[in-house]
Parts: sequence; C-alpha cells; structure tokens
Amino acid sequence: MKTVQGKFIHLEELDDRTRPNNWNIRAHAHTDLNHVFHISAGGGVMHVDDEAIAFAAPCLLLVPSGRVHGFAYEVETAGSVLTIADSYLRDLTAREPAFASLFRAPRQTPLDARSRVAASLAELSRELVWTAPGGGAAAEAHLLTILVEALRRQVQDEAVGPALRGGHIALVARFRELVEAHYREGLPMEAYARKLGVALPRLRAACMRAAGASPLRLVQDRLMLEAKRALLYSNMTIAEVGYHLGFEDPAYFSRFFAKAEGLSPKRYRLDRAARSAALAA
Repeated sequence: MKTVQGKFIHLEELDDRTRPNNWNIRAHAHTDLNHVFHISAGGGVMHVDDEAIAFAAPCLLLVPSGRVHGFAYEVETAGSVLTIADSYLRDLTAREPAFASLFRAPRQTPLDARSRVAASLAELSRELVWTAPGGGAAAEAHLLTILVEALRRQVQDEAVGPALRGGHIALVARFRELVEAHYREGLPMEAYARKLGVALPRLRAACMRAAGASPLRLVQDRLMLEAKRALLYSNMTIAEVGYHLGFEDPAYFSRFFAKAEGLSPKRYRLDRAARSAALAA
C-alpha cells in the first residue's frame, strides 16, 4: 500500500497474482477496498456475486468494496490493478460528487486508442515509488485523470440506454455459450448469428458494445486460450494441438497461432517453459 496525503492506494501488475494461480483468481471480497482493473491484453470472465461479466482488452473493470469477485482470465492476460481505500474514495467523492457513481456496481468499460488510462497508470506507478518533492500531489493528479476518464466513458455508455445495454449483454452471453460448444468446428460467423436468431450486424454490434471485440475475435481468443492451455499443460505435439482444435492442417494452425501471438507455438512453449523454470529456481 502507498499513502497519498494520508489515504491509501495500491498499484500492481496483474501478472503478479494471475500467473502463479494459473490465470484463475478464486472468489474473495475486501470490506474497504475498491478496485480498478486495467486490462491491456487478453480477456476473460469476471464473476461478481451471482453475475458473470465477460471482458476483452482494452477495457476497465470496476469492482466496489465488499463485493465477492473472482476471475477466469485467458492465458497471458495482462494489465494492472489499482486499489483505492474507501476512506480515500470518500475524500475524492466529497470533492467531486460524480465519482460516487463509479463504484455503485461492478462494471466493464471498453477503452479505445484515445484512452489515456495506460499512460496515466504508468506515471502513477512511477510516482508511487519515487520520493521526489510533490509526489503525493502528482500521484493524485494521475489517479484523478484515470477516474475522470472512467466516469466520462461510463456516462457515454449509459447514454445508450439500459434496455439496449441489457440486450447486448444477454446476446453476447448466449453467443459465448455457443462459442464454448462449437469453437473447434470452424463455424462462420453467419452460422453463429443464425443459431442465435439475429442478423450478423446485430451480433457484431452487441459484441463490440458488451465485450469490446468482434465476434470473430471472441472465437479466435477462445481458440488461442485452448491452444495455450494445451501447449503449456499437456504433452501433445504441436500438430496434435492443431488437430485437437479442429485445424486440418498443422501448418495452418502454426500460422494462425503466430499471427495472433507474435511467435510460433514451438517458441511459445519453449519460452514459457524457460520462464517457469526461472521462477522455480
């Protein structure tokens, strides 16, 4: 934890907790701590109480204090976790009452290329470890920039209307269920839309609004998640992993993986094995 003008905030990399726990965080709660998760790569599902919220990078996840929450992250999901104590949030809200709406309920807020959140978090991280004069004021300035952007994006999202947002979320939840059942089959997006009884443009709009990604991206992300699990936690050869995922040509699977990940399945497996060995040493 870090004191900023007598209040407490904390910032850490998502990787610090997710990797040692195989990308799954069990349900837990904090009575006086609010969280802002910045997801810069990957995605997954956030479980808060009895609600499941799908998310994909880039986005923010806001979790109020006292709410039971857990995560099922995609392998190699990256980002950071900003924690704000209730006492500090009350102080900020007293100065800017609009902040009160940020943590009334858990939510997922998509970001885009214009977002300043990543840059502000990087600056905040530096201020939290430096001892330069004015560090507390500088840290709070970056924190306020993050909260203001989250607030404005929330207002924009709510302008769409609750009924429409609810319809988007329900449709994407049904789509994800279909993806889970058919992602190895190579179905075209039109086939998913037919199974859902909607036009493809509507499915695409719902996915972008609720998950911040296209339907194709969500299917590809699910394939990549399973591919990474198989490469890391099974003895299957790379060709066998490709067949397991429905690819008829192992070479095509390798190209698909390399395009999505930036390195070949073989290099990915070797790099992660080396990293695990280094961490265990």
